[in-house]
Amino acid sequence: MYRDLRYEFPYVLSPSAQKPNWDYHAEVQAFSSRLKESFSPELLKTAFVNPCYIQSEQERRQALGVDSEMAALVLGDNIQLHRQGLEFTKSFLSDWCRASFPSLPSMGVVAIVAHLTSHPVVCLVARNLAIEDLTMSAQFPVPDEVLHSTFLAVIGALHESSGAERAGLFLRDFLVTQLVGKDLFEMWSVVNPMGLLVEELSKRKMALPEPRLTRSAGASTVLPLYFVGLYSDKKLLAEAPGETVLAAEEEAARVALRKLYGYTENRRPCDFSAQQLKDFTPSTTMSSIS
Repeated sequence: MYRDLRYEFPYVLSPSAQKPNWDYHAEVQAFSSRLKESFSPELLKTAFVNPCYIQSEQERRQALGVDSEMAALVLGDNIQLHRQGLEFTKSFLSDWCRASFPSLPSMGVVAIVAHLTSHPVVCLVARNLAIEDLTMSAQFPVPDEVLHSTFLAVIGALHESSGAERAGLFLRDFLVTQLVGKDLFEMWSVVNPMGLLVEELSKRKMALPEPRLTRSAGASTVLPLYFVGLYSDKKLLAEAPGETVLAAEEEAARVALRKLYGYTENRRPCDFSAQQLKDFTPSTTMSSIS
């Protein structure tokens, strides 16, 4: 009779460092070569060392009876690199958003930067880059908070090793690309889209929006559908559907805002060329961080 041994001997996750024939120094060098980046080996190793790891190792050694002076690890943590990486990342992403979407208000820029630097996005990128395998943490699997901190420390190490331009290209290739297929209002929560639209049209000295019911279907059924168009000076700004007239009006306001901000689904693809990066990096990010 066939027996499924997976249920009798469950697989236990363990850090890569505990696996046989694991050469940490070679893996760190391979990480740098795989990404085609010129990291300082010492800075890169420091970027992977989290304070929780140092504390746990010291406690483990003291529990084994090792003298407190002997138990102290001669390792530097990644706190400073994390701080530098976070500052550079936010500055670069803010500049990139302003250059790519000049009509987007500051609240929208802040929302996009917050999304790109959030734990889910950063940890997804970090795991795909195998940063988790090199992270020195007290817990395994590595908690999202620790992995998030490690990724930003790697950015800080790259900035220190190769400069702002290479660090900016790294962020552009791995973080900015997470915006592909992402709707603006999935990242930016706007409670009153119609109020924001009125504000934006007033700034542009345009006529205030006038909602009109353009068509409807199944009004007497359990699944009604309404289409509302927003007009400004007798010109159609946007049209959107909804289960109620109010929902359709709010969605039409969001469609109009996307058009005003240049963040529509059919917008021109982002320019990921090196020249586009240089257009805003030297005057803002590089000068402010270096």
